[in-house]
Amino acid sequence: MNSKTIKYFGAALLFLTLVLIASLQGFKKNQPAPAVLKGYLGGEKIGIFEDPEIRNYIRKQYKLTLNYQKSGSYDMVRESHEGKNYLFPASQGVLEYYRKLSGKNPQNEIIYNTPLVIYTRPLIASALSKKNIVTEQDGIKYLHMDALVQLMLEEKTWADIGLGQLYGSISVDSTDPASSNSGNMFAALLANTINNGKPVSSGDIAKVLPGMKKIYSKFGFMETSSADMFHQFLKKGVGAYPMIAAYENQLLEFAVSEPEIWQSLKDEIVLLYPVPTMWSSHVYIALDDTGQRGMKALLDPKVQELSWQKHGFRTGAHAAQETQRFNVNGVAKEIISVTEVPDESVLEKMIAELR
Repeated sequence: MNSKTIKYFGAALLFLTLVLIASLQGFKKNQPAPAVLKGYLGGEKIGIFEDPEIRNYIRKQYKLTLNYQKSGSYDMVRESHEGKNYLFPASQGVLEYYRKLSGKNPQNEIIYNTPLVIYTRPLIASALSKKNIVTEQDGIKYLHMDALVQLMLEEKTWADIGLGQLYGSISVDSTDPASSNSGNMFAALLANTINNGKPVSSGDIAKVLPGMKKIYSKFGFMETSSADMFHQFLKKGVGAYPMIAAYENQLLEFAVSEPEIWQSLKDEIVLLYPVPTMWSSHVYIALDDTGQRGMKALLDPKVQELSWQKHGFRTGAHAAQETQRFNVNGVAKEIISVTEVPDESVLEKMIAELR
């Protein structure tokens, strides 16, 4: 190679190096700066935000560090949003509530879905089965809400259905409907049932309120977090929490995250699907640009897959074929019997009357 050729080769190599450096600088310039994603999170989703695999993936792919402050779905709307990038409640109704209070129309997406279910113990499931209030089909247990609500309206006790060892009236514990979405949904389900199965409208409130007040007069202290109530249900016996209204994903997540404990508990917990039930649609509300980056990260197919496999949120059609993976008896492949949640304004008026 002569000196002239070497000179041209060196010049070409220098040019390519400069182009490469400029390209890398441009690429880095277009990349978002690392950020901490801060916001309010419903307790039932804390497992996702603390999952090391999900956290590391989002940090690597989206330059975001997940951070949260636990809050009830309705409480988070009333909190200060200074320094927050997102709200992540468990209901689309909360989005409407946010729009009403703030006057804003933020970017939002439904990230997860999970049905409202009832958790109980074999003792109670057996007694309710004898009354045909709980029935079983293809290994799935269903709780017929019309029959259960009738017992509650008649103020029947556990002793009236053959459970003299349990104290008090038949009831289902739930979170506070004014603070938490699971409690709000269960109140809506009770109201629809009293309303002959039809979603309650503003004109129906006066008709359903007497029955709702009778049922809620039997309730004592109500938790503000579905996660807290679920863990109390697992820790305490049947006398403390005979039945609770919660989310399907909570038990599926627990079975994955605590397999040894679940193995010792699995024969003591019964999963019931209300007929009808309601879907809890977990909507992510982006408050700023960083919040929008977080929304994109949570919708990433990898994050969605892990959220189903490890945390039990139904994120796609594949969930119907994979219910056996959780080692939980009686998980329905499909949720068929579903009723509509009343409008947010209707629920707000009705719950205000119950407080």
